[in-house]
Amino acid sequence: MPSWSQINLQEANSPLMEQLNFFHDHTLMILIMITTLVTYIMTSTFTNKLMNRTLLENQKIELIWTIMPAITLIFIALPSLRILYMMDEINVPILTIKSIGHQWYWSYEYSDFKNIEFDSYMKPTKELEESEFRLLDVDNRVILPYKSNIRMLITSSDVIHSWTIPSLGIKIDATPGRLNQGSIYMNRPTLMFGQCSEICGANHSFMPIVMESTSMDMFISWIKNY
Repeated sequence: MPSWSQINLQEANSPLMEQLNFFHDHTLMILIMITTLVTYIMTSTFTNKLMNRTLLENQKIELIWTIMPAITLIFIALPSLRILYMMDEINVPILTIKSIGHQWYWSYEYSDFKNIEFDSYMKPTKELEESEFRLLDVDNRVILPYKSNIRMLITSSDVIHSWTIPSLGIKIDATPGRLNQGSIYMNRPTLMFGQCSEICGANHSFMPIVMESTSMDMFISWIKNY
């Protein structure tokens, strides 16, 4: 049985995911304030005995309930557009990784190095070690350095997949015949788990993603010993 800490999503490990978390909290606070105000007005309307049988219009109230929602939408739209542009921005990468979706596994190519490519399959339950996660761990992890700008190129060889790692705030569709790209920047060394987020067939839930962020020295050592 998993503990409650294992049921939650992983903590953010990129500036983009941190901004998405902040935006979620920001929007939730606005929603709470709106819900509180509407609940108070409805309760007050139901419980008081004040009546005005001759009221036909009130331009001041109409002006208020037109302007206030518009201002609220501006407070939501501005940070939302900022994050949207951040997600599309590709900084100068020091490394490019290509991921190809298959039914039902991922393959990776380190485009800046010769002959570094491998397939990544989900580990069967019988082969799992004590510290590994069922249905989430793979036989070959993606090793990348943290605090570095990395470009991900995503495509597919058969059907539409979706390369997703929630803790990085990245979700890129893998479309046959099309090359999509995204940017990754990791804050600290850790293990990050993801899964295909597109229903791609019978074994859709059995093609996980595991990325390991390490220091640059350990990454170079891994490249040399591959």
